[in-house]
Amino acid sequence: MNGKGSLLAIFLTVFIDLLGFGMVLPLLPIYADQFTVDEHGWQLGMLMASFSLMQFFFAPLWGRLSDRVGRRPVILVGLLGSVIFYTLFGWATTQRSLVFLFISRIGAGICGATIPTAQAYIADTTTREQRPRGMALIGMAFGLGFTLGPLLGYLAIPSGEGDPGPGPGYAAAGLSLFALLLAIFRLPESRVFSATAETAATATNSRPWHVLAIPSLGLILITLFLCVFSFANFETTLSILIKGGSQAASPFHFTFRQVCLTYAFIGLILAAVQGGVVRRLAGRMSEAAMAQSGAVAQIVGFLVILWASRNGSTCGLFVALGIVVSGFAFLMPSLNSLLSRRTDADRQGIVLGMGQSVSSLARILGSALGIPLLRLRMDAPYAMAAALMAAGVVMIAIAVRLGRDYQDAPLEPSAAPGTKQP
Repeated sequence: MNGKGSLLAIFLTVFIDLLGFGMVLPLLPIYADQFTVDEHGWQLGMLMASFSLMQFFFAPLWGRLSDRVGRRPVILVGLLGSVIFYTLFGWATTQRSLVFLFISRIGAGICGATIPTAQAYIADTTTREQRPRGMALIGMAFGLGFTLGPLLGYLAIPSGEGDPGPGPGYAAAGLSLFALLLAIFRLPESRVFSATAETAATATNSRPWHVLAIPSLGLILITLFLCVFSFANFETTLSILIKGGSQAASPFHFTFRQVCLTYAFIGLILAAVQGGVVRRLAGRMSEAAMAQSGAVAQIVGFLVILWASRNGSTCGLFVALGIVVSGFAFLMPSLNSLLSRRTDADRQGIVLGMGQSVSSLARILGSALGIPLLRLRMDAPYAMAAALMAAGVVMIAIAVRLGRDYQDAPLEPSAAPGTKQP
């Protein structure tokens, strides 16, 4: 399969799997809120964080494994696990069991930690000049998954009121099964092995945290943490903000179906901006400028959410959602592209896995703190997100001024024979 065919295959594989993710995510906090009494929101916060906690630990491991055995087998194992744990999620909703919801999300987090392997697949099959456009494909897959996934969730809910039922979980499992079959028959291996690559991979993969010692990569990872933490405060609390819950009144009072349609709107904006704007600007506008533009847009969007939630303005809410998500669409592919450009080709899996791990840590803390903050004060998560994104703008400016693309970096005296340091 040629390069364009490989990119299409990995895009379709990730997109179909994320359809299932998009079906489940909007409804997860609402399910859990019905299944338990959680006055302060810590149990619900940890349920939302459990997915990211597993990604924190497993993304570097999957990335390291993909550097050794190839991208394809790692992606296949991840998809198989998604089938199993989304099925468990559907069953857990019929039992109204918070324990099994936790187990299903932990398992889905382990299996979903293969996204950086998909990013490494794109790095394998693109040039450095094509890299930002390639990375935007993953964002576009997320966007489409978040558009069509909630719409499918809408159809899987018997009515707009009451218990949504097991339909979304079982449908998500079916979509992951379809993605697995697509990958088995249409996704070729992208990793090109050589004696030099094997030696470099063996030398570096045993120390996945070594990248933090490289200033240019460490700063990008810190920036990634700040940006994802801010977005996690927004992402985790949105369902309860717009619908309300047992411990929080909503200024908007959406139904289950309206929640799904809101997430579909978010996904549509994400897909449209990354597929129609970011991919067109890639190569014409630097990653640094795109990342900073995205960060500033998110600050504006979070401030508009503050205003809309205080005034109960549905129109203001949707304007804010469009701004926040557009900013995120600019931000994440740009940071991932910078991370990839400054990394040796033989380390793409492990370094992008570290990026996913740092993002997951940010989501853990953002998810765990977001709902308790919401219970404390309805607009608190968005005020914190705006403040942290302001720090993110500064960190992006510092990060892009330090370090260079990998091929331009000089060899360091401490480097092992036959290797380079970014």
